[in-house]
Amino acid sequence: MSDGVRGRAIVEAAAALLRTEGPGAVTTRGVAERAGVQAPTIYRLFGDKDGLLEAVAEHVMAEFVSAKVAGVAAAAAADVDPLDDLRASWRRQLEFGLANPAVFRLLSDPGRVQGSPAARRGRQVLETRVHRLALVGRLRVPEPQAVDLIQAAGVGTIQTLLATPPEQRDAALGDMMLEVVLARILTDAPVGRQGGPVAAAVALRALAPRLGMLSEAERVLLGEWLDRIAAAG
Repeated sequence: MSDGVRGRAIVEAAAALLRTEGPGAVTTRGVAERAGVQAPTIYRLFGDKDGLLEAVAEHVMAEFVSAKVAGVAAAAAADVDPLDDLRASWRRQLEFGLANPAVFRLLSDPGRVQGSPAARRGRQVLETRVHRLALVGRLRVPEPQAVDLIQAAGVGTIQTLLATPPEQRDAALGDMMLEVVLARILTDAPVGRQGGPVAAAVALRALAPRLGMLSEAERVLLGEWLDRIAAAG
């Protein structure tokens, strides 16, 4: 058996224990028995328990993000309303966090997030969804700010729910929090009706990279002007 196969078996075994019994169950002995390997193999491949937990968190998150990537591509291809797509993605993210509390807590550590390829890909998926809203003239704030607000609200909502006993959790909290964020970042109607100059600037900023009739320098300058208009809102 190659190291790659052993490593995957170890990560999958540890992930199963993490999901069902929590971080305390992810012991070298327990994982080794479940994966059918010798304990020294875990130390050789992952260094220590923390290294193994990081690999597990990355594995679980990567699988979830891969599904999100496929979902956003399918939504764009099917011309699904970008706001409906964002709402559905928000609910899936909350469900994932509540179903995988140990993984969520590991990946909520700022130090781990910065070095996580899966976390970066997850943010890129959110950026894509927000960009689709900008293209149809629904954003009243710059895209990066909208992404930060949605991400911060999502993390905070999951943390609050996980800190609350299951029988006391407010099932409507997630939807209410999303509505608060949407009220801050969205216009009431697409550009051309009542979106205003900021929404128009955000929408045009989303399109700027596609304006092939302009030179690269002109596109950069236009982007700077539009960013200033959007920030003034």
